[in-house]
Amino acid sequence: MDQRADDHLSPYRTFSRDAWSRLRDDTPMTLSAEEVTRLRSLHDRLDIEEVEAIYLPLSRLLSMYVAATQRLFRAQQRFLTTEDSKVPYIIGVAGSVAVGKSTTARVLQALLARWPNVPRVDLITTDGFLFPNAVLEREELMERKGFPESYDLPTLLRFLSDVKAGRRPVRAPVYSHLTYDVLPHHWVEVDRPDILIVEGLNVLQTGWSPRDGKAIPFVSDFFDFSVYIDADEDVLLGWYVDRFLTLRNTAFRDPKSYFHRYAQQSDTEAVATATNIWNRINLVNLRENILPTRQRADLILKKDASHQIEEVALRRL
Repeated sequence: MDQRADDHLSPYRTFSRDAWSRLRDDTPMTLSAEEVTRLRSLHDRLDIEEVEAIYLPLSRLLSMYVAATQRLFRAQQRFLTTEDSKVPYIIGVAGSVAVGKSTTARVLQALLARWPNVPRVDLITTDGFLFPNAVLEREELMERKGFPESYDLPTLLRFLSDVKAGRRPVRAPVYSHLTYDVLPHHWVEVDRPDILIVEGLNVLQTGWSPRDGKAIPFVSDFFDFSVYIDADEDVLLGWYVDRFLTLRNTAFRDPKSYFHRYAQQSDTEAVATATNIWNRINLVNLRENILPTRQRADLILKKDASHQIEEVALRRL
């Protein structure tokens, strides 16, 4: 196999783009060019070639992992002589603001849902589990929005626990990127899917373990597989600024937008504003909380400045 030379102590096998793409084997392309375009997030790069080179091999790998997990689950049932309900296979997708997590999550959802056995694949983002702005303002956390402390972690953990327990249906709160807030009395229901994809900034975060050794669950404890989307800091800044400039001319023009005050800024003002927000909030969160969790992922997808995935690192079993 054409695999890059790794440090023999690394827990990962690292593949070049070409080497990884060959692992697709005969996995069929089930998405049209139009569908791929609709799955792409603002300013992200996604085309048929990217899906074929990166996501079809990943879909093939995940099909093997899910099947193996299902066999293990049935073996455990026999051992325990239980009749537990089916347990969803949960995939976590992590990474920085502007790195393209949403695109990756949606592509995986679309591909996995078109396996021959037609599994039900649901997708939720952890944005819905942020505390409402009123709470963040009261606790003086608006400048820390997206940091671990800005999430209602007990509610998120309870949601994942209920999903893993096979309870039905389980509700997740909904977040509006227009109003920049959790929508009151709005929910999305997850009703025992075969696969659940959970996308968010800090889904691989652990925090500090107690000295007494008592069990404290983390979000990633409920994951069967996790993906980290990676890119260099200067590249991420450029993507964030580009996205901000586009939103200034589109979504920010809506009077209901939380960022409507930026809609009339000049290019120079908008670039300065976006750069300031990035350096003050998103870069700090990346360095303190998100990037340190990269090595906890089962798969790392490294992007270059063109948004193309140039390297894939898969954790050894």
